[in-house]
Amino acid sequence: MVRNGRDARRPHGELVADVLAILWAAEEPLTPHQINAALERDLARTTVTTILTRLHEKGTLVRTRAGRGFAYAAADDAAGLAAGRMRQELEREPQRDLVLKRFVSSLSGDDEEALRRLLLEREQGD
Repeated sequence: MVRNGRDARRPHGELVADVLAILWAAEEPLTPHQINAALERDLARTTVTTILTRLHEKGTLVRTRAGRGFAYAAADDAAGLAAGRMRQELEREPQRDLVLKRFVSSLSGDDEEALRRLLLEREQGD
């Protein structure tokens, strides 16, 4: 479907987010067919399978054999996924101290206090 000369489909990132939300809510690994049904969209089987395969290759999902195919589950929850992305970005940067300094200086007062508390808890827990 085309509206105003633009493709009316949702952006790819939105579809990925919807797939992850379904997997986070699931109590067990799901097959591409189950995920497609939960999306309640008329997507090609290969579209969902491609998204799942790419997320598995990135380490976002784990998969297990399910008949002749696979069933997928999230490797981590939403917070863990965001933390992993932050860690990957930090690891790419040679000036880690500068990145951390700029990150901390951009935090709100509440976030800065939460970070201080978490670091203190970690220090006391070790």
